[in-house]
Formats: sequence, C-alpha cells, structure tokens
Amino acid sequence: MVLGRAWTVSVRRGSLDTVKSILPTTGTAELLEEISPYVPDQFISERWPDTPTGGRRRCFSAAQLWRAHLLLLLTPVRSVNLLSKLLQEQRQWRRFAHLSHRERVPDVRMLHNFRTEIGVSGLRSINEQLAAPLIKELSGRSDTIAIIDATDLPAACQGFKKRPAAVTAQRARRSEDAVLKQD
Repeated sequence: MVLGRAWTVSVRRGSLDTVKSILPTTGTAELLEEISPYVPDQFISERWPDTPTGGRRRCFSAAQLWRAHLLLLLTPVRSVNLLSKLLQEQRQWRRFAHLSHRERVPDVRMLHNFRTEIGVSGLRSINEQLAAPLIKELSGRSDTIAIIDATDLPAACQGFKKRPAAVTAQRARRSEDAVLKQD
C-alpha cells in the first residue's frame, strides 16, 4: 500500500511490518535536489521583498534565508550557529539555499533577524503554500484519513514545576504523621 508520495508501508498478517521511505536519506544531496522544486521561492520573495534597511545592506533574499532555515529540518544540523559554520563546507547545502559563494553565507544574526521579521504568521503562510498542492492532490482519495499539522499546539511550559527538597520532605513527614495518627 502506498501512502502519499513519500512512504510505502508493507503489511504482514494485519500489523505494520516495515516502513520504507521512497525519498532519499535525510541530509543527502539527493533529498535536497528532490525537495528543492517544491520550495515556494516566488511566494516568499513577493511576500517579503528586499526593502531598504536604513543601514546594513541585505546580502540575501528572503527565499535564500528561508531555504537556509529549512536546512535545519532536512539535515542532521539542529543549531543555527552550527548551520552557519557548516554552510561554508557543504556545497550541496549552499546549492539548495541558492548561495553562490563559499565565503558569503548568512551568519547567525541574519538568520535570527529573518525569523523574527517573518514571525509565526509568516512561517504559517509558507507552510500553507507548501501544503496546498498536497491537500488538493489528496482531497479526492478515499483512503486518506488526515494530515497532521502540529503548528498550532501550545507548548506545555507551566506544568509540573520542581519543588524545593525541603518542602517535599516536610510534606512527606506530615503524611507519615497523618498515617500514624490514624492507626
């Protein structure tokens, strides 16, 4: 059975046996070449055109900076600092991001400023541009259940805070005293 374009699932005796990707391995030049045509460069360039900054000159277009951010998801690199260093060494990554010169790659400040400038709504609009053709293609299929999009889920950042050890020890003593009084 084939799910979408990217995944093949083989089923043995009613259970999932193996999942094999039709796409090349993450981080390889083949994967970047396969994905590159789907990046909405024109939409990004029209939505965030190069405007005067009032000081510093922009060396990279919004599409180039977005492609550089996309490398964080498509390669084993998970830090912007490391990405900016490795872009100078990785020719395939520079080719994917449309960066022409080895010495002229976006630095950490440029990548952070770009992400701040486009914001969450900008990233969501790019995601919608990427997902629209896929949703249109899958809308007529009867075996499609759902496409999961977790971009709107809030982070759980206020639950289960650690308590100081003294408070925990006091509560434990109180619990022990309460049990002894009941007996």
